[in-house]
Amino acid sequence: MVTIKDIAKQLGISISTVSKGLNGASDISEEMRQLVLDTALEMGYVTKNKRPTIRHKVAIIVENMEYENINQFGYEIMTGFRLAANEQQYEVSIIPVDLYFQAKQSYDNMMIQNGYSGAFILGFDLTDVYINQLQSTTIPTVLFDNYISNKHVGYIGTDNTAGIDALIQHLYDLGHRNIAFLNGAKHSFITGRRFDLMQKAMKSLDLEIPKNMVAYGEFDPSTAKKYVNDFINNGATAIVCGSDLIASGVINELHRIGKRVPEEISVTGFDDLPIAKYLAPPLTTVRQERFTLGKLAFMLLTNLIHNISITTLLLQSELIVRETTGPCNQK
Repeated sequence: MVTIKDIAKQLGISISTVSKGLNGASDISEEMRQLVLDTALEMGYVTKNKRPTIRHKVAIIVENMEYENINQFGYEIMTGFRLAANEQQYEVSIIPVDLYFQAKQSYDNMMIQNGYSGAFILGFDLTDVYINQLQSTTIPTVLFDNYISNKHVGYIGTDNTAGIDALIQHLYDLGHRNIAFLNGAKHSFITGRRFDLMQKAMKSLDLEIPKNMVAYGEFDPSTAKKYVNDFINNGATAIVCGSDLIASGVINELHRIGKRVPEEISVTGFDDLPIAKYLAPPLTTVRQERFTLGKLAFMLLTNLIHNISITTLLLQSELIVRETTGPCNQK
């Protein structure tokens, strides 16, 4: 059985550094944390020496989500899931898919033919073929940031309410009244949910979001270029972004057109990816505990595999205030 000491010896670092990497400590670099997590997976590290009576094979099915390194949204979620699976001696396959893959073979057939006991599905939107097929599946399945009414399908995600309420209150306290929202994919369940919560938070402060202050794109920096100028021309003093990657694109675009952040316009993100604190200026954002989400996704899947039906499991969100938000200077 691989131990923390074995990982430390393999990497030539201290046992305490390995422990910090596995437990998300803030006093080691993101590069070292990724190295520790990658090595733990490669060596088959488990936190407890226990083996189930039945060996299961499960899949992580991913679309429209990057996960190769720690600065990409999917990395910590998938790593948390895989380490939790290691502990229970589950075999995990990662399956990247697209619309062609989904059209070629149904979800149930793909799962049965490959001997999978269940799946964790990430990055899908409501128009995907597999999402529709999950309405009637009997295969244990966990969706990230998506909800299907089926006792065999669970939903894992973040309760965005507290984070979005705190974010809008923060901007309001700074004097912002004209707040734009640059969201992710329009047909994503979580995109709609966040927009509804933002509307509700603003309504509680007697504010509204005009239609010309809302736009949809993808969860990546390129989304920004198309909309930033329009927001500014429509009077926005703050831009709330549906992800840190979108926010990074917004900041770059504002710099390109000569607008200062936050002196002339404030910007916020969502997720608190490692890059958020290294942007110039560091990004105010809403934090999701992605590593814990991954571990809990595996826990939820094992419950479904053992016929314990749990429909929803949500973690709390938290506002992280940094330097991209400041007082509104619009008179």
